Amino acid sequence: MPRAGSVDSDVDIDIGALFASLWQNRVRVLLGAIFLTLLAFLILSFISPKYRAETRILIETRESVFTRPTGDQGDDRPVLDQEGIKSQVELIGSSDLLKRVIAKLDLGNNAELAAGAEPSAIKRLLAGIGLAADPDATARDDYILQAVRDRLLVYSVQNSRVIVIQFSSKDPALSATVPNAIADEYVSTQQASKSQSNADATGWLEPEIADLSKRVKDAEAKVAAYRSSSDLLIGQNNAVLATQQLSELSSELSRVRANKAASEANAASVRTALAKGAPVETLPSVMASPLIQRLRERQVQLNNDIADLSASLLSGHPRIKALRSQLADLNQQIRLEARKVLTGLESEAETARLRETELNRSLNGLKAQSSKAGEEEVELRALEREATAQRQLLESYLTRYREASSRTDRGYLPADVRIFSRADKPIEPYFPKVLPMTAAAFVASLLILSIGTLLSALFSGRALRPAHAVRAKAAPVEAKVVTSKPVVLAPVAETITTPHKDEPLAPAVAAPIFTPSATSVEHPADHSGISAVADRLMASGAARAVIVSPEGDEASALTILLVRELADRGVRVVLLDMTGSGQMGRSMLDGQNLAGMTDLLASEQPFSEVIHADHYSQAEIIPLGTHDPAKAMQSIGRLPMILNALQSAYDLVVVDSGPATADELKHIVDDGSELVMSLINPDDADVKAISMAIFDGGFIKPELLTPFKDGALELDDGAIIRTTL
Repeated sequence: MPRAGSVDSDVDIDIGALFASLWQNRVRVLLGAIFLTLLAFLILSFISPKYRAETRILIETRESVFTRPTGDQGDDRPVLDQEGIKSQVELIGSSDLLKRVIAKLDLGNNAELAAGAEPSAIKRLLAGIGLAADPDATARDDYILQAVRDRLLVYSVQNSRVIVIQFSSKDPALSATVPNAIADEYVSTQQASKSQSNADATGWLEPEIADLSKRVKDAEAKVAAYRSSSDLLIGQNNAVLATQQLSELSSELSRVRANKAASEANAASVRTALAKGAPVETLPSVMASPLIQRLRERQVQLNNDIADLSASLLSGHPRIKALRSQLADLNQQIRLEARKVLTGLESEAETARLRETELNRSLNGLKAQSSKAGEEEVELRALEREATAQRQLLESYLTRYREASSRTDRGYLPADVRIFSRADKPIEPYFPKVLPMTAAAFVASLLILSIGTLLSALFSGRALRPAHAVRAKAAPVEAKVVTSKPVVLAPVAETITTPHKDEPLAPAVAAPIFTPSATSVEHPADHSGISAVADRLMASGAARAVIVSPEGDEASALTILLVRELADRGVRVVLLDMTGSGQMGRSMLDGQNLAGMTDLLASEQPFSEVIHADHYSQAEIIPLGTHDPAKAMQSIGRLPMILNALQSAYDLVVVDSGPATADELKHIVDDGSELVMSLINPDDADVKAISMAIFDGGFIKPELLTPFKDGALELDDGAIIRTTL
């Protein structure tokens, strides 16, 4: 069974009505916005203006290539990372630095910063009787420090080494003075830190240099003493003399051995040539002799002469014989000279052998000396390395000490920070911006009041319209014959026929009614008539049933029975009590007088607050309500929208209009509605008059009716609806 909440979910927002409500309340919204804007302007005018100034600091290396310490390369210096920048930001905002600035600028006596530093009279009284801590100067200084912190903002610019110092104050001069003073104090702190570091380094280097000087002197003395005691004489290339001699002697021995081998080889070649009788003048060692060279030249000359004379003289000629005899003597001289060369080569080889033997003996002696010198040289090198290390460290310390001393004496200690933008006295306050904030207040108030008006229209239901659902329209319903029962389905036309039977009836929809007959008090009552009407409504597929009860609350009781019958059949049905008395709603709600239709029409309550559950069935009811009906009827134009919204959420909407007139029914009856007359005594003259007035108002279609026969209304399809028991 649907509850009240389902109604809201099937309702759409009517944009036209929403903005129409805004237009209707435009004067109220505009006046309210102007009032709030004036109020905001007055408040902003009474607020003391605040000024803000800022100083910018750049973290960079201030050393130049001319003043940088020896061996300190600029590229090797560590770059300050983001963590280092944040550390500098914390240093600028530290309590010690701010206290020094407060003391230099005498901010403790500044009226703005010390406004709340003095304890109140109540606090002094409580401190006097021991119920509170005694305010002292320390607490006052802490308050001044906190006041400065509250107005101070220090931050680093993202992706840079720039630090910004901002200070806010009611005094524009103070807002510029404080950040400049903080920046100057920060630079002074950096310089003092460098100076202290330099002084500490100088104080530490002095005793270290004195100690190192003594250690270097002792190390060098040990080197000289050991060299003297070990007889380690140094030759060329800083080598030990024994080792150098051994190297030279080895080279000489190699040369002698080579000469010996060459001499022996030359002697062997000459000896072999002489033994075989081969010409020796072609041997290199023989040809090297000057005498052999001259004899060889003479030999060539004699051979030439013999050859020349042989062309003109016979071989037995004395001249030729003489030349050949000279040639033979010459050859003999060459061989004799070759033997002398052989003897010389053998003597040279023997000399080389003797020299080799002597060099081997000397070399063995030097090897022993060199081995001993090598062992002593290892110890000497260790002493020299120690002395060299001490000397280098001493020289490094001396260089640093001289640099530190010169910087201290000349006072050159550049801080790695530079103030590149100093704070100037601000001209305009940063808060409050009266005109922009007043304009913003006007826009905001206008927007808020407009939203409030729209929400009011939305929640009151004035800006809601139903979500139109497509309902299947049933085919024309065939009328049913109702047997004689205390409550029957009957047309009112029988009781309100026109005076002349031949005149046509007024046009309207055939309106079935349920009515207990006049004899119902004489027979046991049943609900067959109510059941028949329920069948007709369910078969017709109607979304709305409008019930007219000319006899008032007594006939409206039949409406309650009809609604409960429909609910018992599983129909989602809601009953609207528009009888004027509200008795029907109280009957279904055990006498409770709850919010209902009048409240909904007057936009006092939403749908969820006016729909209530019947205490005795699954049906739901919207009672008459608690609002003034006369005032509620002023919004009767919203009634069709409310009915359409309910039809989109329920299978059937039943409206009991009480003794409504035809003009009143026009607000609630449409083409998809079923009109039902609820009658107890159809023969009553007043009932007939009311029914006739409704039919005259255009609620019967003449083409659906035929003249009466046998006390019944005969329809054009042949169905008969009986009207009597």
